[in-house]
Amino acid sequence: MSVWGKAWRWKWDDLHMAMVVARREIQDSFRDWRIIIPIILLTLAFPALMNFTAGRLLNFVRQYGAEILGNQLVPFLLLVVGFFPMSFSLVIALETFVGEKERKSLEPLLATPLTNTQLYLGKMLAALVPPLSASYLGIGVYLLGLRFTVGWVPTWQLFVQTVLLSTVQGVIMVAGAVVISSQTTSVRAANLLASFIIVPMALLIQGEAAAMFWGNHVGLWWLILALVITAVVLVRMGVRVFNREELMGREIDQLRLDLIWRAFWGRFTGRDENGRYPAPWHWYRDTFAIIGHLKPAIFTVSLALIMGALIGILLARQYIFPPHLQAELTGSQMVDNLSQLSIVIPALPGFIFMQNVRVLLLIALLGVFTFGVLGLLIFMLPWGVIGFMAAQIAFAGESASRFLLGTIIPHATLEIPALVLATAAALRWHVSVISPPPRYTLSQVFILAAADFGRVLVGIAIPLLILAAFVEAFVTPDVLFWVYGLTG
Repeated sequence: MSVWGKAWRWKWDDLHMAMVVARREIQDSFRDWRIIIPIILLTLAFPALMNFTAGRLLNFVRQYGAEILGNQLVPFLLLVVGFFPMSFSLVIALETFVGEKERKSLEPLLATPLTNTQLYLGKMLAALVPPLSASYLGIGVYLLGLRFTVGWVPTWQLFVQTVLLSTVQGVIMVAGAVVISSQTTSVRAANLLASFIIVPMALLIQGEAAAMFWGNHVGLWWLILALVITAVVLVRMGVRVFNREELMGREIDQLRLDLIWRAFWGRFTGRDENGRYPAPWHWYRDTFAIIGHLKPAIFTVSLALIMGALIGILLARQYIFPPHLQAELTGSQMVDNLSQLSIVIPALPGFIFMQNVRVLLLIALLGVFTFGVLGLLIFMLPWGVIGFMAAQIAFAGESASRFLLGTIIPHATLEIPALVLATAAALRWHVSVISPPPRYTLSQVFILAAADFGRVLVGIAIPLLILAAFVEAFVTPDVLFWVYGLTG
């Protein structure tokens, strides 16, 4: 058999055995009346309540001639109806592993010849069926109620987008809940951690409702694509980190801050097992060696930089400044504005440096909760602004290259490498938990990657940003005067 044939055979066997596990789990779930009856009752009662709310809403806005407002708000209730059953059915996914472990019913299943991948996928599929079934049932009841009470029928695009959003959100929530269930030691801990799933998804529902209210269906398609990618990442992460031996051997969750700090400090400082610290040049040698592991992240961050600038240019083409604003974009006007800042120039290096450090810390903080997505978006913002302004200057009849040479390039030669390296190290830290190396736990990988980010930030980025701040404050203005042939 060829290599490709073996690979496909392996994947089919995994899927087949996962379906066997899922079928057994689903049958057990639907036989438990304590699970099914509350799901059915709440799934039927909540759409009826939303149907009543939608009817009252439409009747109210019709009194004031604002039918269009009501028609835009009704789809929001449709999203809520699809989301609500999944939120309370999430307890099934949270108990997938840790619940059975507490009930002592997991050992026989773990003793089977099933692989970790087959067992994990089977459990996840089984936990996914009840929430999605409840979600589809709720959407159907709500739409039928609207059809017969107020005569409201969604467009096919709205219907397909709602079903896809509910499905993908269900996969994300269940995948995240199963990961939590496989990494905790008690149902109580799993339920507490579930807030990190429900709260972001509830906020996402509000964003989707805003997009529907403004009729931005194209944006919803892009959002669906982003959610699909997130779902794939979470499923892959769960398959990668699940280990039955660790699951059975873990008895209690302990927050050992001293161990966490020692692991971080040892990696950050390079301290060896005997407690000796390396010489500064050895520390820097090892710090620069980290850059070799950042190549995929550096490529991603560089691509984000280019995309941010291109988005800024496209926005500038769509929103061209009026003539009176274009008149303010001449070289002489920029020099005049710069001359007015001469009094505060001595304080500029500190302000510029702290601003850059704050941005990097914000990238690091927000990226932790979004697998680096928000961090990359924040990183793209200044390059989008630069691209936007360069394009506006070009549309005003000035030279965009002269603008960039006089205002950006002098200090950017130091600032861009510092920001790219620090953001790449942060991105590697943020995505480290998705695919941890063998023999490393999630916490170990997370702490070590955080320490690597700290080394790159302190050892490389901060010195470069200090130099860039002084160049931006004292060198860039002179270059600007020289480029435009004026005197300061």
